[in-house]
Amino acid sequence: MKDIRLLLSFILEDAPFGDITSETVIGNEYCHAVISAKEGGVISGLEEAEALFRYFGLKTSRHRNDGDTIVSGMVVLTIEGAAKDILLVERTALNILGRMSGIATRTRQMVDLVEECGCRCRIAATRKTAPGLRKLDKKAVQTGGGDPHRLSLSDGILIKDNHLALVPLETAVARAKESSLYRKIEVEVQDTDTAVRAAQAGADILLFDNMPVGMVQASLRYLEEEGLREKVLIELSGGITEKNLREYLTCDVDLISAGALTHSVMNFDFSLDIVEK
Repeated sequence: MKDIRLLLSFILEDAPFGDITSETVIGNEYCHAVISAKEGGVISGLEEAEALFRYFGLKTSRHRNDGDTIVSGMVVLTIEGAAKDILLVERTALNILGRMSGIATRTRQMVDLVEECGCRCRIAATRKTAPGLRKLDKKAVQTGGGDPHRLSLSDGILIKDNHLALVPLETAVARAKESSLYRKIEVEVQDTDTAVRAAQAGADILLFDNMPVGMVQASLRYLEEEGLREKVLIELSGGITEKNLREYLTCDVDLISAGALTHSVMNFDFSLDIVEK
């Protein structure tokens, strides 16, 4: 769901005292404009861009929907109304579309790789998002077919290495279980022994962090031998991208989370052009 207050804060950032160029050189011209893709991929952020244009009293016509696959040259949105208002919103709308579509496109590429390999695991995001943009980044991952994972620290219990540097693993899991019967408990592990201990302590999800494929496979075998594998979900994370995803897909896991989906975004190129009706 779009958050118009968040979107308007982007306009305020870009034009805190108005668009002085347009206000200086443009009169009350009424015009038409189109937003076109300049490359192919998965579009995301169209709902947010359209909401901004409409907030400023502009008429819009959407030609594609978020999640659609688009090609270079395709018109995705038509806008008409006061030229000043179109130009006020232009760059913010394009920035939103560019970032979200870049995330959605990369997510879809990884999801497609999983499907090609016939695996059952899901591709997920992490909290490695741009401050202030998490809602949009996570939504873009979902648009691309991925799982948003935790939206915030308030969302789920994930016991990480720094927690375990302060509290023994078994104590941490016990305290987490006492705090809530409704939340799953995830524990970050970096070796086979810790994975087994976490499962025995009652963790619901094991996050294998920065573990090489061989160690992941050995840990899964050991969990199976101990009768623990079916009691936990397994998530892999740490440096996983399109380049090494196939290697990790040889492991039978439930989730693969990739910070690269949102921390290293390749902007998707769109343009807005004033056109004759």
